Amino acid sequence: MTLVGAGPGGADLITVRGANALRQADVIVYDRLADPELVDFAPAAAERICVGKGKGFGPSQSDICEVIVSRARAGLHVVRLKGGDPFVFGRGGEEVEAVESAGIDVEVVPGVSSALGAPLLAGISLTDRRLASSFTVLSGHHCAVSDHDWHTSAQSAATLVVLMAASTADAVAQRLIESGRAPLDPVAFVHAAGTDEQRVAYCDLTETARRGCPFPSPTVMVVGPVAARTTSPQMPSIEDRLLASVAG
Repeated sequence: MTLVGAGPGGADLITVRGANALRQADVIVYDRLADPELVDFAPAAAERICVGKGKGFGPSQSDICEVIVSRARAGLHVVRLKGGDPFVFGRGGEEVEAVESAGIDVEVVPGVSSALGAPLLAGISLTDRRLASSFTVLSGHHCAVSDHDWHTSAQSAATLVVLMAASTADAVAQRLIESGRAPLDPVAFVHAAGTDEQRVAYCDLTETARRGCPFPSPTVMVVGPVAARTTSPQMPSIEDRLLASVAG
């Protein structure tokens, strides 16, 4: 079994090793965030199984693991294709553990995480030395409902990158402000990075807390000075900046 990271968006952002694994697959088990074109890298006879999950739909993690293990036990080369990097909030570790527990060999092929790829594709330097010396990656799904250390995140000078932020950006922003992060700290949203549908919008934490994310999933949220695209003290509204990004 081969676990492959699909990269942050377009099919051409997968690694060469990942693409080669797909070309040798008997079965592809893939997520909804992986570019659909990648599935066509596999031989025409390969079985294609979509196990994409979303809010309120999709198979359980145990069901996904069972699909992988059952096909691999039958002697088939299973490629598990996951968006971004499979070990960055991707449950790849759980799947590797399940397969290895069944006595099956696993190869892991890394992918470019959207935590890195999405900001870069939007022209955002996470560690521009003039503005930030480090960055922290958070999960929007977990942060909005867990006992995350908001004080540390708020007081840190690090750039914050929030994955899976489409439905929780308002809650994340509110908790950062309540914990001491500057209300006017810049925010950028990068939607569908690396694809023809890529869009970028800019605002600040206050506006994000009030209005949330302007895009559906998949969207990456970046918080910190590196997310600003203007030196004006009055940042345009999220609608104005979204229109400008679409027009550009």
